[in-house]
Amino acid sequence: MNKILNLEFRAISLLIILFLLTVGLSHGQVTLPRLVSDGMVLQRGSDTRIWGWASPGEAIAVEFVGRKFTTNADNEGNWEVKLGSLEPGGPHRMVISGSNVVTLSDILIGDVWVASGQSNMELPMRRLYWVYPEVIEQSDNPNIRQFWVPEVYFFDGPQKNHPRGRWVSANPETVTEFYAVAYFFALELYERIGVPIGIISSALGGSPAEAWMSEDALLEFPVHYNELQRFKDENLRREITTSDNNRINAWYAELNRLDKGYKGTPSWREVETDLSQWKPIAVPGLWRGTALEGTNGVVWFRKDIDVPAEMTGREAKIILGCIVDADSVFINGRFVGTTSFQFPPRRYNIPVGILKPGKNTVVVRVISNQGHGGFVPDKIYAITTKTDTIQLRGEWKYRVGSVMPPLAGQTFIRWKPAGLYNGMIAPMHRYRIKGVIWYQGESNAGRPAEFHSLFPAVISNWRNKWQQGDFPFLFVQLANFMEDYDHPTESNWALLREAQLKTLAVPATGMAVTIDIGEWNDIHPLNKKDVGRRLALAARKVAYGETDLVHSGPILKSKKFRGNRIILTFDNAARGLKTSDGNALKEFAIAGEDRKFVWANAQIRGNRVIVRSNEVRNPVAVRYAWANNPDEANLINSEGLPASPFRTDAW
Repeated sequence: MNKILNLEFRAISLLIILFLLTVGLSHGQVTLPRLVSDGMVLQRGSDTRIWGWASPGEAIAVEFVGRKFTTNADNEGNWEVKLGSLEPGGPHRMVISGSNVVTLSDILIGDVWVASGQSNMELPMRRLYWVYPEVIEQSDNPNIRQFWVPEVYFFDGPQKNHPRGRWVSANPETVTEFYAVAYFFALELYERIGVPIGIISSALGGSPAEAWMSEDALLEFPVHYNELQRFKDENLRREITTSDNNRINAWYAELNRLDKGYKGTPSWREVETDLSQWKPIAVPGLWRGTALEGTNGVVWFRKDIDVPAEMTGREAKIILGCIVDADSVFINGRFVGTTSFQFPPRRYNIPVGILKPGKNTVVVRVISNQGHGGFVPDKIYAITTKTDTIQLRGEWKYRVGSVMPPLAGQTFIRWKPAGLYNGMIAPMHRYRIKGVIWYQGESNAGRPAEFHSLFPAVISNWRNKWQQGDFPFLFVQLANFMEDYDHPTESNWALLREAQLKTLAVPATGMAVTIDIGEWNDIHPLNKKDVGRRLALAARKVAYGETDLVHSGPILKSKKFRGNRIILTFDNAARGLKTSDGNALKEFAIAGEDRKFVWANAQIRGNRVIVRSNEVRNPVAVRYAWANNPDEANLINSEGLPASPFRTDAW
């Protein structure tokens, strides 16, 4: 009998719980997406929307700039109001009322841009603090704001909201977390256009274009669509992640177990270390072509330096350029900094008291996990204070701590198709924007032919989802990167740039050419100011209608063959073509029917370039800046903007 009563009691309790849950769900409070929050920048003009969630059928009122807008939540609790035409300005206050009241403050009305792509867009101002110290110091401007989108991915469908995030105004404390390219873009626009600028920063390092596309858009690309279907399987994702983590952790555990540098007493980080088995080596330099070529594992480096008394007792910094792949740095046996992967610049603060007058010892423990390790050339290697510098270039000593097989790369699940679109882009589709700035392509450079259709598909996909028509979509052409060659070459990076160039055929697009401001030894060149400025030039032309503005460097318009000469004409020549260095044109190559390209003589004639070579009697094709790193490319227009690389043999 007691058992029966207990069962009945449990059943009644369950019914009560279900009833309470039902009541709770049907009487939810008004909630808002993360983007709709204090400090937001709303897009000026018409069709700007505010939306959120409430109980089904709940009456909602939105009071803003002296007007009141009303609606009712639908059967699923979704609601939305259109604010009509908004004039730029602020700050304003917004009150949203339902069963509860939400008040938002410090709202501006201006232009909103989405900044997306991979690491060259994602790179924050703090990575450039020593390049632009005055810019950071003078960044106090409440009319420039950023909403940083959390880096999340989902494969099971588009998300409705971001998990976190807030609008932040630019000032010296906050601007260090602004995307650098986006900040310079916003700063240039604000100074020119004079309305508040909001940046929604939504990028992720290493991401390929297909990660930013919706599932339905990927139907045109079966390989990526099928990969998305695979990665919807949570068990597969868990298995891959677990396997990768176990393998990587085991590799590093074995590396550390074998490392002789930590086995002895004293360890190799200490000043008093037996150097009888250490060998000399030049730093900087990659290990290719040295006794360390092909070494993966741990290699220790050390150098003794003489520090004058006036450099001690004050703040100092050790700068070690860039190191492949990871490093830990010690001075006089004390740890001062570490970086776990290749790309960030090594700039570590040296606490007061570590440096001493006279002899000091610098020790760097380098881990090479695959390929060629080493210290990247043509970077700064020094210890600095505000007034003094000690160069660290030259002869160091090294000793191998442990040797390991190459570490196989991991599966970056976060880069798989549609994941970033679902998690980072889909939640903002109702938010009205002025346009998009995009810096991406490096991760697709291995598949440049596909990019001809993939990149325009990204643009079309986003425009379809936003339902704002052909809003401006402005992008950065890949910069020069990697080693240069003394002869004409084939190049995937050049092919990718060509795909970007041809994307200008898509309406309302613009491109910033950066072939002159890259760095051969750094996939993340430091000059982000000119990138932002050139994107702003494109915006002024495409988005703001400055019809007479020269917004781009020369773009090939036509070609004519005259005997042994090729005559090229260009759009965007402005008041004439010229060279950036005052020297003869470089990086032009031509070929005959055999398709063997040779360097050519090229001369400027007004808005034309005449190209020829004594080695080619009947040329059929010409190329300009056609390489990973055409470091001598120097064709510009009168406004100082560089010409886009091109080839005629693809026409």
